[in-house]
Amino acid sequence: MSDDALKVPPDELGRGSGCPCEVVADGAALARHFSDTMVAEFQEAKRRARLFIVFIVPVGPIGQFELFAQRCNEMQISLRDLVPINMDEYLTAEGGYIPTSDALSFRSHMEHALWSRLDPALAPPPAHRHFPDPHDPQSTNRLIERCGGVDVAFGGVGITGHLAFNDPPEPGESVDNEAFANLPTRIVPLSRETRTINAVTATRGNIDRIPRTAVTVGMKEILEARKIRLYLNRSWQCAIVRKLLHGPITAAVPASLVRGHRDVHVTMTTEVTQLPEPVLR
Repeated sequence: MSDDALKVPPDELGRGSGCPCEVVADGAALARHFSDTMVAEFQEAKRRARLFIVFIVPVGPIGQFELFAQRCNEMQISLRDLVPINMDEYLTAEGGYIPTSDALSFRSHMEHALWSRLDPALAPPPAHRHFPDPHDPQSTNRLIERCGGVDVAFGGVGITGHLAFNDPPEPGESVDNEAFANLPTRIVPLSRETRTINAVTATRGNIDRIPRTAVTVGMKEILEARKIRLYLNRSWQCAIVRKLLHGPITAAVPASLVRGHRDVHVTMTTEVTQLPEPVLR
């Protein structure tokens, strides 16, 4: 890939990409923006008289769910019609979910960050809270169909450009853009790059602690959502945000495929806008 995308200055990020972009000061501001957007999108869907309001949501970035719970409690916003579909979950070597007692469990994170904080009278019923099932991946697609589609797919972006755990094809693999965009919910191996950066952010560099497989919603479910809202807040995202916005639209950078979507918005911190130039530390 040409280095031209990596040289786009901070004040030109998003220009000509087809993706409206917004820059906020820091991680705290990004979490507030994320939370406020979830509230606003839920209320808009309610005004459209949606029987079920379907959000695809990530665990990373973090911080937004605590604020979302606080806002809903304060404003007495009933989420009984909300169907939150979490993007993914780590799996054991045997193919089941890692236990909720594991500090890496996304299901446990949602319980602590959101469900336990919401007024029970306002919270979505447990039957509405969905994680992809490694033993029945297509249950996610069936749920989406029953609910009339996904209103908003929220997400972060991995160092490989992945959305959820849709890592790009490995070197030597041949997958065209259309085929990659149609990948459904499924079990996936995690790339070495993804496991490495997750070890940096979650296990103080202990890559052996990061599972090798996960179950993930597919690119198909994300790209078919009515809206896509992406959030970036890590210093190591300076390069991938430029590939996403200004590089080729390619399965080699999965998030770049959102540039063909009718309603996508990217929010990033000031740190993420910085040029990805070497700094020895």
